[in-house]
Amino acid sequence: MGLSDQPFEVMCPDCGGMLKVDPVTRSVISHTAAPRKKTFEDFGQAAKALKESDARRESIFAQSVQAEKNRDDLMSKRFAEAVKKAKESPLTGKPLRDFDLE
Repeated sequence: MGLSDQPFEVMCPDCGGMLKVDPVTRSVISHTAAPRKKTFEDFGQAAKALKESDARRESIFAQSVQAEKNRDDLMSKRFAEAVKKAKESPLTGKPLRDFDLE
């Protein structure tokens, strides 16, 4: 068994874990996961982040509720404007059909 027949280790470029590779079969023999990084240093920071995300979520919800309330007014104004335009410029003559254009 030569030196090139020995398994070797490489670091995974995606997760940072160590992969042990068999050069003969060119397959991964084992995988050692990279240590997980702490998201927060202490529980105080984690609690603060949760409160901030809750406040942000509530704000977004309140905005969507307000937009939904205004939606009816907006649609009725658009409809009234369309009716007004239709009354101001009535169609003259019969409407054209596709086969009338041939």
